[in-house]
Amino acid sequence: MEAATGIVQYEDFAKLDLRVGTIVEAGPHPNADKLLVLQVDLGTEKRQIIAGIRAYYEPAALLGRQIIVVANLAPRAMRGLDSQGMLLAASSADRTAVIFLTPERPIAAGSKVS
Repeated sequence: MEAATGIVQYEDFAKLDLRVGTIVEAGPHPNADKLLVLQVDLGTEKRQIIAGIRAYYEPAALLGRQIIVVANLAPRAMRGLDSQGMLLAASSADRTAVIFLTPERPIAAGSKVS
């Protein structure tokens, strides 16, 4: 088991805006073999999220899936496309498995995670 890295104060953790998002579109990134481009419904808006999950998920299988998103992460260009958030996932130590963090059962897009 990996040891935790660094201690974060509650006030720092509380700055994260974690939301439930529903994937409404998914496709391969045109300029990167390992990336998928996701359109994610956050309830009041849709966001584009670029994620390095192409080896683990077929785009069509992602439609309608709910994921946890860091909604207040500053946008970042990834191979020419802007990513407007980050999805949360767990991965095995050898990176042979990557698994989304998801709600236990369906809930409204945009619901706050705490």
